[in-house]
Amino acid sequence: MGILELLGSFKDRAEKFLNEKNVVTDFLNRVEEKTGIRKKLLAAGAVSLTGLYLVYGYGAALLCNVIGFVYPAYYSIKAIESVSKEDDTKWLTYWVVYGVFSLGEFFSDIFLYWFPFYYAFKCLFLLWCMAPVAWNGSQVIYERVVRPFFLRHEAAVDNLVSDLGGKAMSAAESLTREAFPWLTSNQLTALRRRKMSSYLADVG
Repeated sequence: MGILELLGSFKDRAEKFLNEKNVVTDFLNRVEEKTGIRKKLLAAGAVSLTGLYLVYGYGAALLCNVIGFVYPAYYSIKAIESVSKEDDTKWLTYWVVYGVFSLGEFFSDIFLYWFPFYYAFKCLFLLWCMAPVAWNGSQVIYERVVRPFFLRHEAAVDNLVSDLGGKAMSAAESLTREAFPWLTSNQLTALRRRKMSSYLADVG
């Protein structure tokens, strides 16, 4: 039932997207007019080719990152512009999970790179995280992993951030105090040299 619900939600979201007016649908409409092929079939073909490219194509990492970024970014902007705050929470949750996943991937990429069909599975994972269902990946991972970890270590993280912020501010103030006299001295020296050069030119 869960898989059927997920597939049905993806189908509904895809149909809704294809009926909206945007750059993608405008392009599909033009292609449909010229070829006579329905835009639903064109979209399905594009998705199929994308899946094959993720498995066998060169540059699959870039394509996978684009899929995981462009669609959520588009709907995040729409969420910001909407009156409802529920969609804001949804996409903020996605970006938190996306950031945690990207951080983990950065340190394990050297091993994951050799995993067969890694980018295809990564793309499926990101699609699950942005799926238009209540139990999508970002919600599940946030509730079961990110949120408990954050609540357990919130005080320690706040203290660490505060300490780092204070140290950064102190370092900036110290650098400013040391750099200002040096810059002032250099400016005065340059001014004296210009005056001397001007004086010698007038005397000559």
